[in-house]
Parts: sequence; C-alpha cells; structure tokens
Amino acid sequence: MRERSAILTHRDGLRFDAVTGTGRRIVFGDDEDANEHSPVELVAAALAACTAMDVVSILAKKRQVIESYSVRVEAAQRDEYPQVLTRIRLVHEVAGPGVTERDVRRSIELSARSPCLPSPSFLPSPTFRMERLLKRRHAAETSPRTIWSGFTDATPSSR
Repeated sequence: MRERSAILTHRDGLRFDAVTGTGRRIVFGDDEDANEHSPVELVAAALAACTAMDVVSILAKKRQVIESYSVRVEAAQRDEYPQVLTRIRLVHEVAGPGVTERDVRRSIELSARSPCLPSPSFLPSPTFRMERLLKRRHAAETSPRTIWSGFTDATPSSR
C-alpha cells in the first residue's frame, strides 16, 4: 500500500500552497492570471484521471488495443458554501480497431465502483453519470465515428 500525503499552507486571502509527499507543488487560489488552481477543478480533473487509469488498465488486461481515449468531465458546484459538487458527468470516448462495446462498458462499470471515485463522505450525494462513446475507424475514413453510446448512472449509494 502506498501512503499519500500533502501539506497545505495558507499564504493570504484565498491563496494556498500545497506540497505533496512526492514533492510536487500546487498553488490554489482564485487568480487565473497567476495560474492558481481551483480546488474543485482539480478534483474534477483527478476524477477523470483516476477513472481513465482504471479503464485503460482493465482494457489492457482484456487485450483491447486503444487508438484514442479521452474523458470529459462536466460538474455542477453549489454557489453557496459549502461549495460542493452536486452533479458529475464523465464522458468516456474510446476508439480502437477491435475495441468491443461489451469490454468498454464493463471496464467503465468496474471503474464506477472504484474507490478512487468519491464516496458519500467525500462529496455529499453527487449524482454521477458515466457515459461511453465507442468509436471505430474504417479503412476509408480519416477519423473515428461513433458506433455505440450509452451511460451508467453511478450514484454513491449504488456502489
């Protein structure tokens, strides 16, 4: 088991510096011009990265060759404090020469049950929707086309 840690230090106003246990530095704040990061945007990006790593790993075990893969996150956040996420939508776009709908669906379903997605104790009852777009390129085509799409609702109470 790997231990993960970070130290967050208040600088001023809504600005914080974080140093992770591996020495990476992140500046949190509300000044986009100073390249300060929104904590909630980073949570959304981390959710996408976490599920993507799960899905790629599972598809590799199934010997599925991935030509392209992306995850788009759309999240709604309360305006009032606490400014928690109330809705999270993750859209997976997968393309590969022999990637099957069944394997993509199962990989995403397994990822939706992964401990890396938030539990009710982390985010109070957000609604999750995991969507899948399976794309395939035929020899005469220059870009993949969607051949199947679907979704999985994965609310924390169903995990």
